[in-house]
Amino acid sequence: MKRILLAFLCLMMLSGVVMAQGMSDEQAVQAAIELKKSGKSDVDIASSLMKQGVTMEQVQRIRSQYADQITKAGKDKDVDNAIAGAEDRLRSESDAPAAAEAAPEEGEPSVEVAPSAPVQATEALSPTGSKVFGRDIFNNGNLTFEPQMNIATPQNYVLGPGDQLIIDVYGQSQESLKLTVTPDGDIVIPDFGPVKVEGLTVEAAQARIRSKIGGYFQSSQIKTSLGKTRSILVNIMGEVRVPGTYTLSSFSTVFHALYMAGGIGELGTLRNIRVFRQGKLVTVVDVYEFILNGRLAGNIRLEDNDVIQVPTYNIIVDITGPVKRPMAYELRKGESLATLLNYAGGFASNAFKESLGIVRNTGLMKKVFNVDEPEWATFQMDDGDQVSATNTLDRFENMVEVKGEVFRPGMYQLGDKVSSVRSLVERSGGVKEAALLSRAVLSRMKPNRTLEVLPLDLEAILNGSAPDVPLKNEDVLYIPTSAEHQNNRTVTITGEVIAPGTFDFEDNMTLEDLILKAGGLTDVASVAKVDVSRRLRDANATEAGMQVSETFTFSLKDNYMVDGEKSFVLQPYDIVQVRRSPVYQDPITVTVEGEVTFKGEYTMEQKNQRLSDVVKAAGGILPGAYVRGSRLIRRMTPEERARLDQVLDVARQSASGQDSISIEQIAMEDTYTVGIHLDEALAKPGSTQDVELRDGDRLEIPTFNHTVRISGTVNAPNTVAFEKGKGYKYYVEQAGGFGYRARKSHSYIVYQNGTIAKVTKGEIEPGCEIVVPAKPEKKNSTLSQWVTVASGIATLGTVATTIAYLTTKK
Repeated sequence: MKRILLAFLCLMMLSGVVMAQGMSDEQAVQAAIELKKSGKSDVDIASSLMKQGVTMEQVQRIRSQYADQITKAGKDKDVDNAIAGAEDRLRSESDAPAAAEAAPEEGEPSVEVAPSAPVQATEALSPTGSKVFGRDIFNNGNLTFEPQMNIATPQNYVLGPGDQLIIDVYGQSQESLKLTVTPDGDIVIPDFGPVKVEGLTVEAAQARIRSKIGGYFQSSQIKTSLGKTRSILVNIMGEVRVPGTYTLSSFSTVFHALYMAGGIGELGTLRNIRVFRQGKLVTVVDVYEFILNGRLAGNIRLEDNDVIQVPTYNIIVDITGPVKRPMAYELRKGESLATLLNYAGGFASNAFKESLGIVRNTGLMKKVFNVDEPEWATFQMDDGDQVSATNTLDRFENMVEVKGEVFRPGMYQLGDKVSSVRSLVERSGGVKEAALLSRAVLSRMKPNRTLEVLPLDLEAILNGSAPDVPLKNEDVLYIPTSAEHQNNRTVTITGEVIAPGTFDFEDNMTLEDLILKAGGLTDVASVAKVDVSRRLRDANATEAGMQVSETFTFSLKDNYMVDGEKSFVLQPYDIVQVRRSPVYQDPITVTVEGEVTFKGEYTMEQKNQRLSDVVKAAGGILPGAYVRGSRLIRRMTPEERARLDQVLDVARQSASGQDSISIEQIAMEDTYTVGIHLDEALAKPGSTQDVELRDGDRLEIPTFNHTVRISGTVNAPNTVAFEKGKGYKYYVEQAGGFGYRARKSHSYIVYQNGTIAKVTKGEIEPGCEIVVPAKPEKKNSTLSQWVTVASGIATLGTVATTIAYLTTKK
């Protein structure tokens, strides 16, 4: 009894009989169980509860929401626990939006077409784990088989309770009635009473209605058509994903019903789906007929209380290898190997098409069959057979090949047109000019599939002085390249030419020829010294010496003539180097900004121009300029950047936290400040303070800045007016005094000109900044933390030292 109750509970939940108007979810489930105990059939229970308010929307929605849990409950050995679990699930989700949809108002027509979203399930595989052809057709959301409602009423459509008839009267009288067939099978025509239409086609119903009311509308026409269609209950049993009773449109077919049931299960058949009506078999559906042939044979329109029964499959066979659709297929009893091959789409292009291998379980052991093509139509398949096709052999039966110096190398058919070495060469377009005709190589396959080489004098064979060599299957003729063509002979030219590079060597090529090939000399080329480097070659040498090449030096005259004569001939692999004229130099520019008469860029006339020279060129200093605060910004050279990167790499390995961030900021800089004293340089031009300039330098001469900035670990960082003669402590007091963690002895001054000095040794000047560093935190310090702090300080010190070194080195 418990098993019956569990099965019925699952059926009711699938059918959506879990919500009734005026009932809670738990009450609906209990009511279904009580009806089952009283001996009611599934259809009677569904009809009884639907009269209490259950709608089609509730049926389909609940079924799709609870399918997974129902399946799990059906496998639970403890039926009481399964029922309780289902009730708990319903109770827990009773407040969910999907379950809170309002029931239709009284008199509102219910939904007649089931939703197109079936129970989704994982793919059903064959017992061997292969995908079964056709089983996924009812699991595809894009292929629902949903019936078309906007069509003319079929002539054989039989009316039943729930159908709507539209009676139109036109002519002398005008009237239109929409009447629904009652559960008793009648339509009630106002003023005329009930007319029995159940079991009639629309055409027969029209004749009965006309006979009933035609006498009253003698001068008018009467037409009867079908409006809304009724819903039907269809029982889907057997090996489907979710068996049960489904409410569908009266236009639904067998395929749509199978789709709504989630498709065929792992054990279900696609070839023998049966439909029973009133206890009699009315059709058998073969899904393969639809998939493979496009025939809908057996896919009839369903009627109320039809039963779709899906038995277990009879035969499933796997086919693997080079066929067009290698997978598992379901066969009918008596179908042959030829039928299976047809289902699989036939052989692929690389298949061996004369025989198929079959492995069959005989009950005790396995048995192997090799079935040749004439027997395929008579060899009947058995359940579990594993059929395998094989590939063609990777060998040839009439092929010869030619490689190397011919115009059309490749494989050729061995036969009447190609049967010997000479005919093969002629067929391939003949030999190229670079071919080495004195010796060719013919590779031949021996009976044990190893290779042997047959040397050939191809020139003698082609001119007829030697006999032609017959070819055998899979012979390969190789025609090599002559020695002078095997090496890719080149010459190279570098330096001051328009298009330097490597060029193909040509016989009798001279130095002048190569310069012209390279586009000629550039404007900065020197004609006083052109070098040609030549490799040493001695095929008979037995030991190496110290000399690796030989160099020739020339001067060029007009039209690139070498010393007035066009005579020096190049050899393969020579390297020509055209030098730059020693008087040519790239322009050196510096920039002057700030308080000078003529600001901007200046091009230096000499390499050793100094600060005083560029200030003089800029028209001198303007009144009000703060000359002592001038600073020089210099661009890093590649050598300086490389040295700095080496120091920063070491610093990164030991720094962490804030130190590592500071290091990365330094690494991003491409300029640095050179500490200068421009006032001393202008007072004594040519002195050590009159620094020599470099390309890209920028001299900045500011206006007078009568303030001093105090920053770092002070109580209130500030900028105050400069007071002549005051020491650094005075200015620190102007910033609120030293902070709690101030490192007083390490305070320093940053001057406006970029120089730095300790506060104990430097003087306070206008525009400078006093920086008070902080001590490391002592709270919860450990030995490792102190080591890290010390390492970070040392790292930053190394970076600062390097930068200072870079600024002074130049």
